Amino acid sequence: MTPAIRLTAAGFVATAVAFGPARMGFGLFLPAFREEFALSTSTAGMIASGGFLAFLLALLASAWLCRRHGERVSVITGALAAAAGFAAVAAAGTSGLLALGIALAGASAGLCWAPFNDAAERVVPDTARATALSVVSTGTTFGVAAAAGLALAVTEGALDWRGAWVGFALSGLALAGIALAGLPSNRGRKPAFDAGAAGPSLARRAVIPLYSTALCFGVTNAVFLSFAADRVVAAGGLPGLPDDAASAVIFLGYGFFGVLGLLTGRIEARTGLAPLFCAIFAAAALSLVLIALAPTSWSAVLAASGLHGVAIMMVSAVFSFWSLRLFPGRGTLGFTVTLLSVAAGSVLGPALAGLLAAAQGPQVMFLSAAAPPLAAALWFGARLRRARPRLPPVAG
Repeated sequence: MTPAIRLTAAGFVATAVAFGPARMGFGLFLPAFREEFALSTSTAGMIASGGFLAFLLALLASAWLCRRHGERVSVITGALAAAAGFAAVAAAGTSGLLALGIALAGASAGLCWAPFNDAAERVVPDTARATALSVVSTGTTFGVAAAAGLALAVTEGALDWRGAWVGFALSGLALAGIALAGLPSNRGRKPAFDAGAAGPSLARRAVIPLYSTALCFGVTNAVFLSFAADRVVAAGGLPGLPDDAASAVIFLGYGFFGVLGLLTGRIEARTGLAPLFCAIFAAAALSLVLIALAPTSWSAVLAASGLHGVAIMMVSAVFSFWSLRLFPGRGTLGFTVTLLSVAAGSVLGPALAGLLAAAQGPQVMFLSAAAPPLAAALWFGARLRRARPRLPPVAG
């Protein structure tokens, strides 16, 4: 394998673990956690927000680790955090230890993704970089599908949920070895950004749309991941399936359709940023509306999971290569700031949604959560009548 292929493969596995079971496992297994730990909706929202807060703090740690020790150290640290968090959840006897495990696992996502931007600048040719980063981000779909498969085995009685999380812990350890082999070492590495030198500002006007869309999608995605499965199960599940199997169906659909994220770079090159983002946010809004209004309909639930899976994979890929273009030579730092915006929305979303659901019910909560992405879709749609905000064409 060439260094570029090794790096892309390592990134694919990293996002599969860190953004599959580590970031989405709580929402996927929430029905089982509710039964085991007697969790209320508001408590579940706080635990979910704790995982996203750990993700936010880990992003800051990742930026520091990458500058001081290189990308490989950050990703390996994230892999070990994932393994420890998964093991804590598997061994949890109280909701406190469950929350700690979810937070440790959530931290792995902050440590494992952004470093691939700087690493890609070092080893992947310019013409292949957007495609490579799209492959890295789309690893999430396969991690989600694998986790959903284990969740389905749990609902069928073939496996205990604790056994599934032991399997996740082993995947974290495997990722540590893959990162060691796939990421370039720090030997001879020049810092991606010299703090004393002039460089692209992280706060200039041109980056406001990037941060704003990241914040909006952070809220939307966190609500869907934390509560969609729980909404379907609480409403009675899907006809013909055990109630708990509904969560596995949602995340299998999410992962299956999310593979379309591999096409993000090519689609943006043909359509421009405004049409792509209009479609992404419209899909995200519709996914929440469908879960709100028809949680026991097979067609509605599959459509919702598919729409949201495509939306998150495509928007993740855009955030990755868009930030790299806006901040050349500062790939990890620029992407980290973008992901901090996502994380801020992810922390606020589940906590507020949990309180709203407790007060007004889950249907009102999901419909309210659909408002921000709908507003974003309308804004980008209005931009289509004016000058299109485009990214530079994507090669390959």
